[in-house]
Amino acid sequence: MRLPGMLLTAAMAALPLVAQAQPIQGYYIAGGLGLHTTQNTGVSNLNPALGGSHLRLQQQPGFEGLVSFGYALGNGARFELEGDFNQNGLYRLGRVPGVTNSSGNIQHYGVMVNALFDMDIGSPWVYPYIGAGVGYQITSFNNVAVTQTGGPLVYRSNDSRGGFAVQAMVGLSFPVPNMPGLSITPEYRFMDILGGQKLSGTVNGTAAQLKLHSQYDHSFIIGVRYAFNVPPPAMPDATPAPAPSARSYLVFFDWDKANLTDRARGIIGDAAANSTKVAYTKIDVNGNADTSGSHVYNQGLSMRRAQAVAAELVKDGVPMGAIAITASGDTHLLVPTGPGVREPQNRRVEIVIR
Repeated sequence: MRLPGMLLTAAMAALPLVAQAQPIQGYYIAGGLGLHTTQNTGVSNLNPALGGSHLRLQQQPGFEGLVSFGYALGNGARFELEGDFNQNGLYRLGRVPGVTNSSGNIQHYGVMVNALFDMDIGSPWVYPYIGAGVGYQITSFNNVAVTQTGGPLVYRSNDSRGGFAVQAMVGLSFPVPNMPGLSITPEYRFMDILGGQKLSGTVNGTAAQLKLHSQYDHSFIIGVRYAFNVPPPAMPDATPAPAPSARSYLVFFDWDKANLTDRARGIIGDAAANSTKVAYTKIDVNGNADTSGSHVYNQGLSMRRAQAVAAELVKDGVPMGAIAITASGDTHLLVPTGPGVREPQNRRVEIVIR
């Protein structure tokens, strides 16, 4: 299997294997700059005046810049529209007999549509990601000139042609402390611009053409990404959470779970039994979550936890009409943390008998 096909297949096959996603959701923008290199590109000579056969287009290392606008679904998947530009100097047109000098540069620019997946490896400081994309890239010869010793060959070209392209990328996202939504993103990309482009030029004033084969490009990018709707870290409540007592109870949950453990059922049973011994107007049941998921997901998870506790209270004899169910998501943290932290004490339901 060709290298680009192997990379794309590996990137797509890895998607079902990743676990929890980075807590990013909504629109974002990104950009980056870096080193761009190319493998030697095969060239078909369509004009005998050029001499040689099975030519090789050899380029110097250059630079690449890109910008993208995307949307993250909140479950790790995100999609983006990317514009990119790179430029490399021409080193030589290999296998043309007697070539002594080559000049000019070769540019690529175009638009790609990418699908990516962010991964949570249990650290709030780094999130790996993988992705793949398809699009259209233009190859442009700018003031390309090839001269030959002892002969009349002077090949010149200022032509541009487009073709379809595929790419794969792998990178790391480092959230910037105290700057919600901003991340640094070092990244490697591989692009295959599919061959077939015929770039026109001249040999000593006579029309000539070169047909490019697949162009394999490698990029090493340092980028930044800004997600628009990432809120600042939740501030601790001005008043401390109520301590466990005869009128207040804390029920804790496993990570990403809303089912009750045997220990949790025991605490709920104590709360139900004690509610019959005191005068009360209502029983507040408030669900909470840690910060390891997106805000939308955490809100739903905390509600499911509160509903599970309320159902157990009713099972233990508390009237449903006496219970007030609320969900705070990750906004009322018992232990203040930053985003993406799996803190056990924040995965709780508070039962308060008023």
